[in-house]
Amino acid sequence: SLKSCENTQNTSDINLNKRTKSIYTPLELQFIEMKKQYKDAVLCVECGYKYRFFGEDAEIAAKELNIYCHPDHNFMTASIPSHRLFVHVRRLVAKGYKVGVIKQMETAALKAAGENKSSLFSRKLTALYTKSTLIGEDILFKYIWFQALIFDDSVDVEEVTTDVPDNYLLCICENGGNLKDRKKGDVVIGIMAIQPTTGEVIFDSFRDCASRLELESRVLRLQPVEIILPSSLSDQSEKLINSITSM
Repeated sequence: SLKSCENTQNTSDINLNKRTKSIYTPLELQFIEMKKQYKDAVLCVECGYKYRFFGEDAEIAAKELNIYCHPDHNFMTASIPSHRLFVHVRRLVAKGYKVGVIKQMETAALKAAGENKSSLFSRKLTALYTKSTLIGEDILFKYIWFQALIFDDSVDVEEVTTDVPDNYLLCICENGGNLKDRKKGDVVIGIMAIQPTTGEVIFDSFRDCASRLELESRVLRLQPVEIILPSSLSDQSEKLINSITSM
């Protein structure tokens, strides 16, 4: 009985908001677990006919999307209608945020007919969007826009129809250890650029000097919207990348 009591106490501690001393709701606990996995993303959580933001994500959404944010149980929360999801996803991505879409894996009808009808909807991340990877369900954007018109909801036409023509995702790696006749700062650089919307792939490998002129010319020509870098990068390359991205 003592062990049972300890287990109950541990469970209560997990479910308790230490700041407000109130119990987390099942949905809040579900969000907490998902947020642990995707700490760097703003999460849109499907709840019926709307998508909800929680905590700091709600405050970001309120600021960037100009929507109302208010306290609800243990978190600040904000919501958007389902048919406006990708309008707002695009806005957040354009502001530089990584956005995760978390959907219900059960329909209300199936859940009502099942044995677990009183339990929480199961949810999981179905998409993770960044500037270079805004593809997938957003190809249905015109349909969503049409829905928005049916719902008599204001839509910015330019926001719906304007796409970035060259949304390259660029990966850079380098190796300066085995070069013959190596001068200070010389490296061999490999690049691969992918445009997910079209499937175009560009790759190259070249020797570059300390000024990184070759790397600079390729990056400026490709104009990537995102760059993936290795965990260790030479000072010259890092300085160049920082200079380009700051612009």
